[in-house]
Amino acid sequence: MQMPSTNTLYTYWNTIRGARSAPDRKDIDPTRIREALANTFILELNDEDKFSFRLAGSHLCTSYCRELKGRSFSALWHDRDQDAMETLIRAVTEDHAVALVTFQGSTALHTKTSFEMILMPLRHNGSSHTRILGGMTATEEPYWLGVQPIAEQRITGLRLIWPDEMPREESMPEVAASVVNDIGFAPAASSMAMPTTLYGRTARRYAHLAVIDGGRN
Repeated sequence: MQMPSTNTLYTYWNTIRGARSAPDRKDIDPTRIREALANTFILELNDEDKFSFRLAGSHLCTSYCRELKGRSFSALWHDRDQDAMETLIRAVTEDHAVALVTFQGSTALHTKTSFEMILMPLRHNGSSHTRILGGMTATEEPYWLGVQPIAEQRITGLRLIWPDEMPREESMPEVAASVVNDIGFAPAASSMAMPTTLYGRTARRYAHLAVIDGGRN
């Protein structure tokens, strides 16, 4: 996690969940994450079984030059990445993993900038399937951000962090291959991994994705 707001949000989520795999929505106190609040969002499952924004911080709305509340989360992604994002969301809501994603946002004028995003499971009415706590921060802020809206985004890297009580390190290659396959790459993606380094950590590259094996921190 490279951005301070991402670290703040993850540390807070990890603290309030305690021994649970996910905290409850009512456990969240916005005043405790004041410095990250503008980059924070909550997703909810809508009537079409897709996730949309229930809440979105001011910095996020500024990046897209519009209010995000009620808008589709999956619609933000390039067509080839939507299935991959749904795979990651299932890992978050069903397996209680934390997804750390880097992506490149592009405008209609083809200007581009990079973002770091985190997705964390959140319980609501006893279920972890209908809410997700997240944060999204631009890794740099070009002069046009907030004037030219982000119109399309592509995943560039991902990491899955599994709860302490669920050792999933050995299943990460399977999840990574599933994500790559969903994007439309060759079925034998797991055998096509190329070693690389991302943020000083050993990673494996699958086409345009860089995957860092999950861990406890």
